[in-house]
Amino acid sequence: MTRLNLFSPCKINLFLRITGKRPDGFHDLASLFHVISLGDTIKFSLSPSKSRDRLSTNVPGVPVDESNLIIKALNLYRQKTGTDNYFWIHLDKKVPTGAGLGGGSSNAATALWAANQFAGCIASEKDLQEWSGEIGSDIPFFFSQGAAYCTGRGEIVEDIPNPLPENLPMALIKPPEACPTAEVYKRFRLEQASKDDPLTLLKEITQNGISQDLCVNDLEPPAFEVLPSLKRLKKRIIAASRDDYNAVFMSGSGSTLVGIGSPDPPAFVYDEEDYKNVFVSEACFLTRDENEWYREPISSKAAFSKDDLAASVTD
Repeated sequence: MTRLNLFSPCKINLFLRITGKRPDGFHDLASLFHVISLGDTIKFSLSPSKSRDRLSTNVPGVPVDESNLIIKALNLYRQKTGTDNYFWIHLDKKVPTGAGLGGGSSNAATALWAANQFAGCIASEKDLQEWSGEIGSDIPFFFSQGAAYCTGRGEIVEDIPNPLPENLPMALIKPPEACPTAEVYKRFRLEQASKDDPLTLLKEITQNGISQDLCVNDLEPPAFEVLPSLKRLKKRIIAASRDDYNAVFMSGSGSTLVGIGSPDPPAFVYDEEDYKNVFVSEACFLTRDENEWYREPISSKAAFSKDDLAASVTD
């Protein structure tokens, strides 16, 4: 094997409860994570170099040095296995950054999986999952089958077999402003968190489906403090949706808002100048088969903008 092209999907948090502060400064969480069909594509080629990887990307501002989680993941794999494969990598990025969608974590998991393929699968997926927690709390989740109940810092991953139909559509709506994760957590107050039992939320969603009162995210209040316009946007989406969505909620630490039940955003997102730079994408839930990586659904559509919509109408 000298080349490998892989899909690197992102995730949403169907609920996110923060249950306590840890001695190490992190927070304990309990969350239902699910992979979705929006994702990046990463191309890996074996490099003749035995000293460094080379990363390129289509998006300006994405770091291509050792601060990028892809390079961190490849360094981790070599450290754990003693292999000496280095790579040329091209990241074709469609998942926005600072979005609460785990795009960077997914890229790291995809890189670990790729490195293991090039090495002849000398590590198990369980090994990759355990190692990955050393460089990021959300990375181990992507070694699930696509849906998992995650606790601890997020690194304790319990697979949940097919809790939601893959044909259930959703709309992702993200303003151009990001929510810095550290700032959101800094403003979080445990006494303001939901009192809902996460295991009850998990049971209700897996047995009865998604509804607004189940999609609790304890990071919404502090994220709305950091970005007050995000709170206004959520309220407006709910008001304008006329029950098109089963639930509207923020994913992760923001700033992406998710509307479950329809692939279409409210018309005002397209009609008003204030929202011309908003990122919009439709998506659906995604799982994977054992020993295979995630595959982009044939029907999945890339993110689109107002300009794309205008062009398609004109055509």
